[in-house]
Amino acid sequence: MTARRDEIAIIGAGLAGCLAACFLARRGYPVALYERRSDPRTGTAERGRSINLALSERGLDALRRIGLAEQVMTDALPMRGRMIHPVEGEQQFQSYSAAGDRAINSISRGALNNALLDEAAALPGVRIVFDHRLVGLDPIDGTLSFETPQGPVAAKASVVLGADGAGSAVRGQLLAYGLLDESVDFLDYGYKELTIPALGGDFALDPDALHIWPRGTSMMIALPNPDRSFTCTLFWPNEGAGSFAALDSPAAIEEHFAQHYPDVIPLAPNLVDDYQHNPVGVLGTVRCTPWQVYGKVGLLGDAAHAIVPFYGQGANCAFEDVVELDRCLDECADDWLAALPLFQRRRQENAEAIATMALTNFVEMRDKVASPVFQLRRRVEHALERALPGRYVSQYELVSFSTTGYAEVRRRVRRQHRVLGAVAGGAALLLVGAVGAALSRGRRG
Repeated sequence: MTARRDEIAIIGAGLAGCLAACFLARRGYPVALYERRSDPRTGTAERGRSINLALSERGLDALRRIGLAEQVMTDALPMRGRMIHPVEGEQQFQSYSAAGDRAINSISRGALNNALLDEAAALPGVRIVFDHRLVGLDPIDGTLSFETPQGPVAAKASVVLGADGAGSAVRGQLLAYGLLDESVDFLDYGYKELTIPALGGDFALDPDALHIWPRGTSMMIALPNPDRSFTCTLFWPNEGAGSFAALDSPAAIEEHFAQHYPDVIPLAPNLVDDYQHNPVGVLGTVRCTPWQVYGKVGLLGDAAHAIVPFYGQGANCAFEDVVELDRCLDECADDWLAALPLFQRRRQENAEAIATMALTNFVEMRDKVASPVFQLRRRVEHALERALPGRYVSQYELVSFSTTGYAEVRRRVRRQHRVLGAVAGGAALLLVGAVGAALSRGRRG
């Protein structure tokens, strides 16, 4: 068992790492939080890397546990549904919940990270060390090696937690030792950010919605910001027609947007400049096993299970990891040798479930949301939720507005669909019987 006086090292001072530092400090652990970047609170954000987060119930639940939810929500903008932008015709609003009263919340990743950094830094026993890039890790004795602007630095910890994202250096070290297996499945798609600024001091689009421009094999989304701008993200193929590679001149960019996103052009005066200078990010799913070795080195969040962003659950899922790790430490009386394997058993099935749902939701967002069949299905789902409160709940509501385990969400939705299928089948048989009886009476008449 790790004594309370033994320092825990967390690699990565992003969202998951800072939250984990807060939880562990509240348990009485000294924590060293190492980050390869400079302090983001004193610098400027990297251009085109400010993807907004859709903070929902799982993330809020974690923030409430450290008393930070109310503060964070002061800068959040609730989005109560999707606003669909067709190439031609009127926009269409699709509520996220049956009653129309529930919302996911648009929030700046940077602002949330800074709030968590401030919270961690204010807790006794937490020290945050920037400009330290992990280059070596001994998983047996917890020795750490860093490169810094001042030269090599060595450190040691009783437990090392890798919360350093999809490209985790901790996971890389364990992989180099042959202690885990890893798979990284990249999409043939990337992402690029654009900006729609405020228009006349107000929002240029409805701020109560997540805006989607579904275009079959590609899409754009836009989330509102407190300064009344919108952060837009293109999710396009990397190669081929209509891809990032295909638009190589201002004229090509303007022509493509005029054809596929005509309503965006008058709202985005810096469209061409943003497109040409903002980078293209990669999209992929990371899987690995095990998530821990020797009860001394563990992975959480994207370092263990990065997912694509199409369900808005990446940060929410990582925050839920931290809550579950805290719960496992409670149940195991802070015995890390028992708690880390238990954490993996509890979370791995859920991580795989949301990874699958996120990939499926990409197809839904870019293609199906504009379909009359999809829209009818959503209306039927909402009608069922109103008619059977608590008994029928859509997958989206279970994922975004509850803390039901992701794997249990999938099982429950499958059960609901089987029941609905049986009911629909029974109704169809009754209808066929009624029609047959009517025809028979007609023949007798």
